[in-house]
Amino acid sequence: MSSDEMSKKQTIKSFDGTELAVHRAGEGRPVLLLHGLFSSAHMNWIKFGHAQKLADAGYEAIMPDLRAHGESAAPHEEAAYPEDVLVQDVQALAEQLELTDFDLIGFSLGARTAVRCVLAGLAPKRLILAGMGLEGLSGWNKRAAFFIDAIDRFDSVKQGDPAYFAVQFMKTMKVDRVAARLLLQSVDDTAKEDLAGIMMPTLVLCGDKDRDNGSPEALAEALPQGEFAQVPGTHMSSVTEPEMGEAMVRFLEKEPI
Repeated sequence: MSSDEMSKKQTIKSFDGTELAVHRAGEGRPVLLLHGLFSSAHMNWIKFGHAQKLADAGYEAIMPDLRAHGESAAPHEEAAYPEDVLVQDVQALAEQLELTDFDLIGFSLGARTAVRCVLAGLAPKRLILAGMGLEGLSGWNKRAAFFIDAIDRFDSVKQGDPAYFAVQFMKTMKVDRVAARLLLQSVDDTAKEDLAGIMMPTLVLCGDKDRDNGSPEALAEALPQGEFAQVPGTHMSSVTEPEMGEAMVRFLEKEPI
């Protein structure tokens, strides 16, 4: 059975009625996985076998498509993107699925969102922050400005332009650019001192050629129970490597909860 065949999908309504697609695979202890910007649950977690690895290890992978991504709704109204809207979506999802004893994994934007969720009161037993460094949690306005510029110049960006690969990925993923632009403006920063409030064991997992979001080593050091692990790849390629899923399973299985 392929990774696509082993996952099943449901739809939930978030806090404001926006419909979110949630993909699920496996049975056992729940692991909530949040994908990266312009990506989807399928691209980050299912396509390259990470969800299957979790399922084979006895976990249930719960993988929402974030608002304005994948098969979830992508509203065009500014009111649909309040401050930290992704955090509110994850909180609504956890409440509706009655997730109380679970683990949380995020990649890139998903990692930023996972940090914001924990600081807002979500309480996973274990946390994995992939594709993220310390500097990537703050200064979002500069990062968002890069992607907003890519959206605004979408039809004129040529090879060699710094925005070229972002535009190509948006084309591959058929991103709704109006919704994505609004979403980019809703993400909040996290200051280094706030990380002291993240008390659960946390793995910072990054590609050996990925420093797009700053230093993962510094992020691990800033977390009360942080540890750092490396897998092969750049920011874009690391999430396609089997070592990513293997490292996640190792961390979750390391000691009893």
